[in-house]
Amino acid sequence: MFEFIKKRLKSMQNEKLQEKNTAKDKESKISKSLKENLGDIKSTVGNSSDVIMREFSFGHGVCAALIFIDGMTDKKVINESIIEPLMYGFKCSEIDSPDIEKIKLQMIAVSEVKDVDSMDKVIEGFLAGNTVLLMDGSNKALVINTTEWEKRSVEEPQTESVIRGSREGFTENMRTNTSLLRRKIRNPNLVIDKTVIGKSTNTAVCVVYIKGIANTELVDEVKSRLEKIDTDSILESGYIEQYIEDAPLSIFSTVAYTEKPDVVAAKILEGRVAIIVDGTPFVLTVPMFFVESFQTTEDYYSRFYFMNMLRIVRYISYLITILAPAVYVAITTFHQELIPTKLLFTMMEAREGIPFPAFIETLIMLLAFEILREAGVRMPRTIGQALSIVGALVMGEAAVSAGIVGAPMVIIIAITAVSIFNIPYQADSAAILRFIFLILAATMGLYGITMGLLGTLVHLSSLKSFSFPYLFPVVPFDIKGNKDAVIRAPLWTMRRRPNGMSKKNPKRHGNFIHNPMQRKDK
Repeated sequence: MFEFIKKRLKSMQNEKLQEKNTAKDKESKISKSLKENLGDIKSTVGNSSDVIMREFSFGHGVCAALIFIDGMTDKKVINESIIEPLMYGFKCSEIDSPDIEKIKLQMIAVSEVKDVDSMDKVIEGFLAGNTVLLMDGSNKALVINTTEWEKRSVEEPQTESVIRGSREGFTENMRTNTSLLRRKIRNPNLVIDKTVIGKSTNTAVCVVYIKGIANTELVDEVKSRLEKIDTDSILESGYIEQYIEDAPLSIFSTVAYTEKPDVVAAKILEGRVAIIVDGTPFVLTVPMFFVESFQTTEDYYSRFYFMNMLRIVRYISYLITILAPAVYVAITTFHQELIPTKLLFTMMEAREGIPFPAFIETLIMLLAFEILREAGVRMPRTIGQALSIVGALVMGEAAVSAGIVGAPMVIIIAITAVSIFNIPYQADSAAILRFIFLILAATMGLYGITMGLLGTLVHLSSLKSFSFPYLFPVVPFDIKGNKDAVIRAPLWTMRRRPNGMSKKNPKRHGNFIHNPMQRKDK
């Protein structure tokens, strides 16, 4: 049985290879006839008004044509560095015959020029914003880099604001993003491998890592998963994330994302791999660990005592945002004996006249909170802020006055809502867990919450991100290689990279960094 399956898999692989080879063979070659080539391009792109075909002649009556997309190219470069040298500088040059290779080497005054021999690459070239030069009598074409389009400037990311640290954020332009990383890591071993994914969109995707630090197995696995993506469109890095993650059915993401170049640079220096997608400011990094959701860039820029306290606050906030409504329902419904007598009387007095049980009351308030939060995000910024704040105050006060919900419930939902903003990376999972724990609390009380916590812990322990345990470095526990789990040790004590992240170069720095505690007064 197993031998039959192996033979079937091998035959399927051979069929795929044959399909790829036949597809390559079917690539239309460039004809030596300029009119035939232009006809092929027109039949492919149709009568698109933004596709410019500039026909001209140079030298001794040699016919040529430039094809480019209006709005995606720099016309000044086309006029001054391509057309002008060919039309007016050809006679003054030492070129006797209009050979495409000589034109590439001696006439085109542009930094990046490459020759292609298939019509598919010609079309791919000018659709990417380049200018294509076709010449009558040549079965090759020149793809000249003249890309220029409107792009957003480098600004502070709205989703990751900081008090101390870099204010730079990624943009939608891929080359701007790679240059921001080059500025942070001026290392010749920084590798940026480019590929194209998406049959219709032809989206450029870059795999970024440091050769000699990142494990080759991790790099090969990332590239392998990207090569297996067979889709028409890649419009955002979220598409890539859903195709390459280890646990697509889990509520926890196993692929990290960020808008900050310093965050990506720090992770690359640890041995991770970054994935940059053209058209989005969000850059993916793998592997991802659960503890990353509670870390910020400021944790490493400020004093570690205060930042460790804030990191503990984030963990507490996560527990509050997923457990507070459930614990309230469990205690008020099943375990009233755990509430102090005076507090119990106060809560019962506040709930007097409420027509709904605690579970329905909490469910109504949570749904109202999710509606307000979604409305605040989708509305324009100025209107959204006013809507979320005023809506919450007015609706909460009106609900208490009308006797629909009690005042303690409003307090519970308020602290639940505020706590989620401390850990934005886990906002999606927290919203789902909140409802799961609420249902368990309404049916089984604190026992249900305990079972839910154990189930969540088992699920987290089973997750992996590119062969790395999701709960690393807590499970399995690693204190030598990574002193940056729940709390952060001083930077001068973190001498090694996370265990297993970099096998060839595990050391961050030497054994001694200037430390006043080790200084001896002479």
